Amino acid sequence: MYFQQRTVAQPVTCSGIGVHSGKQVQLTIRPAPVNHGIKFIRTDLPDSPGISAHLNMVVDTSLATVIGYNGFIVSTIEHLMACFAGLSIDNALVELDAYEMPIMDGSAGPFAKMIRSAGIVKQAESRCVFIVKKPIMLKENGKAVCVYPSPEFKVTYSIAYPHPLIKEQTYSLTISEDTFEKEISWARTFGFIQEIEYLKHYGFAKGGSLDNAIVLDQDDILNTDGLRYPDEFVRHKILDCLGDFSLLGLPIMGHIVVEKSGHAFNHQFLKKFFNQRESWETRFLHGTSLDLTRQPASRAKSLAI
Repeated sequence: MYFQQRTVAQPVTCSGIGVHSGKQVQLTIRPAPVNHGIKFIRTDLPDSPGISAHLNMVVDTSLATVIGYNGFIVSTIEHLMACFAGLSIDNALVELDAYEMPIMDGSAGPFAKMIRSAGIVKQAESRCVFIVKKPIMLKENGKAVCVYPSPEFKVTYSIAYPHPLIKEQTYSLTISEDTFEKEISWARTFGFIQEIEYLKHYGFAKGGSLDNAIVLDQDDILNTDGLRYPDEFVRHKILDCLGDFSLLGLPIMGHIVVEKSGHAFNHQFLKKFFNQRESWETRFLHGTSLDLTRQPASRAKSLAI
């Protein structure tokens, strides 16, 4: 884990379509100062309003993670947020000219690639992180999200689908820049053809296609190029999980263990995480060790619900 805050070295831009809106969108990631966090700017609206990527701003989790404030939204942020978390980007300004993020190829790989092209720079301020001291658990209707004390940031995820190419899958890894880019970032979102047809019928998934998702019928995958990983499905779930947990506002030092969860249940867990304050604390990282002598930065103080 990096001990100093980080941001992108220079602005970088991409464009694509929103998976649900079908609208073309241009996105620019810009450097931001220390303790800024991740903030989204809607350049298509009067006065270009902004919103911080934080749990308190989540307004919908039914099909994607959507944040909103004062009458405007930014939708489907989870893949870019996972990329910021996986590459240890603490501060960035994200400008877009539509309400939904571009889906790109359905993974976070294109975002990681563009951030790499921009470069990543260290900043003159220590990172503040959540240290998990006691287990926090949320279990309901066969779903579970738990976090345990750990000297590193680790995720273990399990899924189960009644499909011959998915069945039961579990994947576990310690998150670092290298493991994120190689093992997680290129895992694509997936869906079943009957669900996609239903969504399209009701005006969703307008931009969805075989170019930006793995699509399955009852027995097979419709994508001619097949899978990028044998267990791409569970790896993408880890990608989504990283994006959702990044909305805590600070990196986390702990072991996240998830079973059959999604955006909505992850969001429920994050609220429980904040409310169970005796189970965690915030600390600065300093040099090569945890600095116990300094108080959390102003951004950390504002995180409690």
